[in-house]
Amino acid sequence: MTGRRGIPAALFLVAATASAHEFKLESLMNAFVKLDPREAHLVIRLPLHVTRTVKFPGNGAVIDLANAGPAMQRALEALGHDVTLWEDGRLLVAASAIGRLSLPSDRSFERYEDAVAHVAQQPALDTGIYLDQGYLDAHLTYAINSPGSHFSIRTRVAPELKDYLKLAVRYLPLGEDGRAMVITSRSGRVALDPAWYQAGAGFVALGIGHILSGADHLLFLLCLVIPFLRLRQVIGIVTAFTVAHSFTLLGSAYGLAPGGEWFPPFVETAIAASIVYMALENIAGANLRRRWLITGLFGLVHGFGFSYGLKENLQFAGRHLLVSLFSFNIGIEIGQIAVLCVMLPVLALLRRHALADRVGVIILSALVAHTGWHWMIDRGEILWQTEWPRLDAAALATLARWVAGVLVAAAAGRLLARWWGRRVEAGSGESTGATSPGAHPAT
Repeated sequence: MTGRRGIPAALFLVAATASAHEFKLESLMNAFVKLDPREAHLVIRLPLHVTRTVKFPGNGAVIDLANAGPAMQRALEALGHDVTLWEDGRLLVAASAIGRLSLPSDRSFERYEDAVAHVAQQPALDTGIYLDQGYLDAHLTYAINSPGSHFSIRTRVAPELKDYLKLAVRYLPLGEDGRAMVITSRSGRVALDPAWYQAGAGFVALGIGHILSGADHLLFLLCLVIPFLRLRQVIGIVTAFTVAHSFTLLGSAYGLAPGGEWFPPFVETAIAASIVYMALENIAGANLRRRWLITGLFGLVHGFGFSYGLKENLQFAGRHLLVSLFSFNIGIEIGQIAVLCVMLPVLALLRRHALADRVGVIILSALVAHTGWHWMIDRGEILWQTEWPRLDAAALATLARWVAGVLVAAAAGRLLARWWGRRVEAGSGESTGATSPGAHPAT
C-alpha cells in the first residue's frame, strides 16, 4: 500500500468516479473515515434513492430546500443508525452531525478535504435537486479514546439491496498510509485496521469456504485419489498439489500473474482440462511418481484459480498482506484435508463392495471425465470469444518470469519427489502407486 494520496487506483476510482467502473451511480455510496488525536470523522455520500424512509419536501419535481431542515435531521439520525463505527468493540455515538443535499454532477468526494468543505456549505435555495436524484452528504464526528485503537465499520443502509448497494470506504488513520475497501450490508462489521490474528482468522475461514464451494477443485481432488486407497500414497500427491498452487497463488497476489480479459477464462478452461486429463490417466493406469509430477504441474494452474477468490478480499487484510495470504492457503489445506477425510472412506467402501478393482477406477473416472469434458467445452467457447494478448516486450517479460519460477519450483519438486519416493518404498515395500491390478509399476 502507498500513502494517502496513493490509495490503490482501482478502489479510488470506484469511490471517486463511479461511471468509470462497474459500479453504477445508483448502487454506490462513498465514505471517508479519518482519525484525529481525539476524534473520528465519517464523511459519507449516499444516493438519495436509498434514503426512502425519509421524505424530503417537494416543490413540484424538485426538493424544497428552504423547508428541508426537519427531513435532513431525520435523515442524519437514520444514517447514524445505519452506518456505524466501533472502537475496540465499543459502538461509537456521533457527537455532532451535519448534512446537505448535492447535485448528481458534484465531484467533491474525490478528496477528503474537499468533501469536508463541501458538506459544511449549504446549497443555494434555488438549486434544482430532483426528489430521487442527487446525493445526501453528511459529516459525523465521534469522540474516541485513541487513534491507535482498532476501528471497524458496518453498513445497514437499504439491506434489502444486499450486494447491489456498495459502500466504498477510504480509511485515513493518523500518521499511517490510507487504505480503501468496498463493503455491503452483507459484509457485517468489517475491521478497518485488523490485528494480524483477526486478518489471519478471517482468511483461514475464507480459504476453507473457497475450497468447499469450488466444484471444479473438489472434482480434481477426487480424480487424484480415485486409484489410491492408502493414506501414505495420497499424502504425497496432495502435498505436490499444495506446494504448486501455493506458488502461483502467492505470485498472483503480488501482481505477477498475466493480465488481460483472456487470462481468467484460460485458467478456468485449463482447470477443466486438468480434470479430464487426470480422469483419463486413471482409466489408462495411474503411476504414483508420475502422478506426483503431473499433479504439481496442474496445481500451478489451480493456484491462479484460487487467486480469483482471494483478490477481491485482500482489501480486508489491512497491513497484514503476507499473514492473510498464508492464512488463506492454510484454510485451503484445512478444507482439502476435511474433504479427503470424507472422500477416502467413501471410496474405500465403493472399491471394496460396489465397484471393486480396476472396474471401479474406470467407472468413477469416466463419470468425472464426462463432467470435466462438458465444463471444458463450455469454458473453451468463452475463451475463444476473448481477445488474445499481443506478444509485446511486457508480455514476454512476464512469461519469462513465470517460466523461470516454474523451473525453480520443478527442481525443488523433483528433490522432494525423490525424498518422498524413498519414504514410500521404505515404509511399505511397494513400488506400485495404485492398489489396482491395472496400475503401472513406478519408475
